[in-house]
Amino acid sequence: MMSQRNSTTQPGTTGEPEPAPRPAPANAIGEERILDAAYELLLAIGMRRMTMADIARHAEVSRATLYRRWPNVQAVVAALMTREWTIALVSAFQPDAVDGRARLVEGVVEVVAKTRVHPLMRKIIELDPEFLTPYLLERRGSSTVAHLALVEEGIRQGQADESIRAGDPVWLARQIILVSLASAVSGPVMAEKDEYTKLDEELRIMLTRYLTP
Repeated sequence: MMSQRNSTTQPGTTGEPEPAPRPAPANAIGEERILDAAYELLLAIGMRRMTMADIARHAEVSRATLYRRWPNVQAVVAALMTREWTIALVSAFQPDAVDGRARLVEGVVEVVAKTRVHPLMRKIIELDPEFLTPYLLERRGSSTVAHLALVEEGIRQGQADESIRAGDPVWLARQIILVSLASAVSGPVMAEKDEYTKLDEELRIMLTRYLTP
């Protein structure tokens, strides 16, 4: 009779059993997979009803893995928002504009238009608006910091090619972000969905006149 050890060998091997596969370390589990799961859950049930256990289960990871990266649901959603708006920023500011002012204005208008109708933003405003309050009234989130940096750099480029008026890029950028936030978040209060393009055109005119030398 063959021993149990020998019965597990494969033909053509040295007689040693194959080693059991080692589980992947926690840090090998992609962050995108977890954020995708959080995105789906947020759209389905809203942030208030979502738990860390829900996210872990939906992403098929352990809760320990999840907690090693984020302390709570709010932190996961903040990371998710940063990801979504980083994607919007990267795609909006195209290098083929006629000058720095046009590139900046069109980029800002596009980001505002996308933010206004983004499913994530609409769901949070609908079900969990208090999540946004600190970012609107108390502190800058990482997304706002990234937006400010990008707009400041766009202003400097426009000033270099003389398509944007003189002025401190830091304060010009802050005013642009304030106006943009209002249009993105409160736009649906002021216009119906089929009128959003009118909001975008007025924002385009406002920013162009504000920045023109």
